[in-house]
Amino acid sequence: MASKGTGRPKKSKAALWVGLAMGLLLATVVVLASGFMVETTNTDTFCVSCHVMVPFRTAWKESVHGGNNPQGFAAQCVDCHLPHGNFVDYLFTKAITGTHDVIANMTIDPLQHDWAKNAEENRAEFTYDSACRRCHHDLTPKGIPYGGLRAHRTYLLGEIQKNCVDCHPHVGHKDMMEQVDTFFKRTQKKI
Repeated sequence: MASKGTGRPKKSKAALWVGLAMGLLLATVVVLASGFMVETTNTDTFCVSCHVMVPFRTAWKESVHGGNNPQGFAAQCVDCHLPHGNFVDYLFTKAITGTHDVIANMTIDPLQHDWAKNAEENRAEFTYDSACRRCHHDLTPKGIPYGGLRAHRTYLLGEIQKNCVDCHPHVGHKDMMEQVDTFFKRTQKKI
């Protein structure tokens, strides 16, 4: 049955409401699933599902950032290794980094890879100042001892262009290269 003068079938209000309800339901499911996916992939348990991440997780667990501190607080991998400026940048970087990591895990030989060189040359790419400053935001006299304030003065004033990891290169993973060497030597013996 065509509506008067348009030549199009007449749409019922019920069909419109059903379509709207289905659209809202679908949007809700997508949003909740996306949130679940983001939260699930934000954990060290997820990151260590890639075999090569095992020694990095071990080194992290033994560090202050991995919970080896009086408070028992443990930062997750994404707390340091993703930017914390805005949510879009966070998700975009998470997708790019995750894709890169999956491809790298399928293409590199972890026993032959130069992990020390990679960490040294790419440390600032792996760790974001916005991530450090998210927790370590109080670089004032009340937040850190005088010596620490003095050491950070030129950084805070913007007089030097450095990343946090330029001065704190081994933060987050205690004895990381020793853990890597030990893990891959054990793996090599099993082969």
